[in-house]
Amino acid sequence: MADYHFVYKDVEGASTQWDDIQRKLGNLPPKDPPFKPPPFTPAPDDHSKPKDKSWIDQKTEEELEDLEDDPDLDDHRFLEEYRKKRLAEMREAVKISRFGSVMPISGSDFVREVSQAPSDVWVVVILYKEGIPECGLLMRCLEELATRYPATKFVKIISTDCIPNYPDRNLPTLLVYNNGAVKANYAGLHNFGRRCTPEGVALVLCQSDPVLNDGQSGSGPSREDVIEGVRKRFIEKVVTEHEDDDDGSSSD
Repeated sequence: MADYHFVYKDVEGASTQWDDIQRKLGNLPPKDPPFKPPPFTPAPDDHSKPKDKSWIDQKTEEELEDLEDDPDLDDHRFLEEYRKKRLAEMREAVKISRFGSVMPISGSDFVREVSQAPSDVWVVVILYKEGIPECGLLMRCLEELATRYPATKFVKIISTDCIPNYPDRNLPTLLVYNNGAVKANYAGLHNFGRRCTPEGVALVLCQSDPVLNDGQSGSGPSREDVIEGVRKRFIEKVVTEHEDDDDGSSSD
């Protein structure tokens, strides 16, 4: 018959009375605390969250589209309307983010980028050539306007790439397109005033149509709204520059 050797182990964390006495005397290190598992936390359940505006705000565009057939929203007309509103805002933001700068194009790009632009997008085209100071001045104005009005498409193309043998004396030239048609044509810097500021260029562009769009007006601003906004920005700019001049003179 084989011999068996048993090793008895006490409950984890337990100690003898002798060990306790030795620890009080400092002869043994402190006893390790007994192991305690972390409390159980159930995984978050999206279906258990209250369905309100904040719940909708946390959804991505794809998730909002998937909620179109959610039966729970059929009983919450407000949430369904809010879902549609958020989805429209996201899609509008994506459309606006396409622009915001003066994009260079070539002659082969013109039809696609300008003539075939969506009907709700205004396109401002500058014909230019490097080394002509007037072109550089107008280009800087357009770069500022492109940032300020990201829902308007600004493109630049070398004049002879667009129109062969186009005379340099007409540069810079601005063409304004909408729905595949030319709405305005400005040849030469003199069209934009003696100083040629971004505000002056903006007012010229909006003489007859609401060309400039900052993307904040939903279906699109009216010509009067755009002009009023340009004037307001111009006044704010003048006041700021005046305050900066006053600060500079007082520091001398």
